[in-house]
Amino acid sequence: MITKNNKDFVQHAMEFALKNGCNASKVVLYSATDSTFEIRDKKIERLMQSDEFSLGISLYVDGKFGSCSTNRLDKKEVEDLILRSITATRYLATDEARKLPDASRYFKGGNNNDLDSIDPDFNNVSPDKKKELAMKVCDEIMGKDPRIISATSSYEDEILNKYMITSNGFEGEEKRSYYGLNGGVSIKGEGDARPESSWYDVSVYLNDLQKEGIGTEALKRVLRKLGAHKIESGNYRVVVDNVNSARLLSPILDSLDGQSIQQHDSFLIDCIDKKVFGDNFTLKDEPFLKKARGARYYDNEGVATRPMTVIDKGVLKTYYIDTYAANKMKVAPTIASASVLTMPGGVRNCEELIAELDKGVLITGFNGGNCNSTTGDFSYGIEGFLIENGKTTQPINEMNVTGNMKTLWSHLAEVGSDPKTTSSYRIPSLLFENVSLSGL
Repeated sequence: MITKNNKDFVQHAMEFALKNGCNASKVVLYSATDSTFEIRDKKIERLMQSDEFSLGISLYVDGKFGSCSTNRLDKKEVEDLILRSITATRYLATDEARKLPDASRYFKGGNNNDLDSIDPDFNNVSPDKKKELAMKVCDEIMGKDPRIISATSSYEDEILNKYMITSNGFEGEEKRSYYGLNGGVSIKGEGDARPESSWYDVSVYLNDLQKEGIGTEALKRVLRKLGAHKIESGNYRVVVDNVNSARLLSPILDSLDGQSIQQHDSFLIDCIDKKVFGDNFTLKDEPFLKKARGARYYDNEGVATRPMTVIDKGVLKTYYIDTYAANKMKVAPTIASASVLTMPGGVRNCEELIAELDKGVLITGFNGGNCNSTTGDFSYGIEGFLIENGKTTQPINEMNVTGNMKTLWSHLAEVGSDPKTTSSYRIPSLLFENVSLSGL
């Protein structure tokens, strides 16, 4: 972890850069420790333990910008690196948009530990315990069905510490922990088919991590794929489960990014305060949720985050614009990126949304495909189930969902009540009307 001596070293690096030609500087010290236990068919396949320590220095030299990094905290070596990097930066083209944020926008609180973002018992988890957790997931799969070809599981964890200072007054420290358990299984299907599926859980605290049922759920999910085939092409009412709903949100977030706006690589240019989507689409950014992945008090520039509405009943309210993109476009900056995204929940979970449909499709996975960032047109491969009389029946695969993102989200009929809270995109199951699926 980062010590007081480390912080003093960071301060020295910044002051040295300023004394030797930099008009401004930002220095980031990053420390991380992670481990992984991977199991295949109840045998350890891979163990990995890694420690990462790196120092990154941003250099602002007479309207020009450069950067350098190293994992060696040797005073003489770092000073030589800074001097060489300043000399190299002077050869670059001037870019006046490269500036530190206005100091008034910085977070002033110091660190973010009160967001409960780090497990104090992280270092007390023994290797035997990590192996036991991974092996237990595999135990839930192996021998449970004669069609099983292979069962895999993994345990992973990470603890991260980041300390950042800038020459115009920012100082902040982040500490985060992460745990994950995953189970995967492949089985013999019809003919040459080899269906696969997986299940997982992640958490900030080990006590909150799901430790039972992951392998069982992975096996359940793969067995229900047996006999999957295409269904008739057409427009359907579609439910997307809470594991995959965020996939449909990602192209929107990409198009809200300041760099995409500045490069005219976005289908949401000039849409602020305009009705772009349907009334049922409201999206919020809530950075201060405790024990939430993505929770933070400031972004990677040190700019203070705040709760905000991104989309309000279909009306776009903000972009994510960092300092550089804002300066390039000569507009006001907002925040560099999303923190924790939420959608105001409905009253029904995925199963209850399905129960309302006489006929439709449940999407439980996306297989490849893409979205055109400038038009919003998309095509994704999907798998899932036909819905008949309020129940899932025939498993389906090898089909495509196509359309346009603006149109799709304008057809959002209902938001579920079941967001997956282990993700920084806390998007529940979603019900869409009039979605085009192509198959037979």
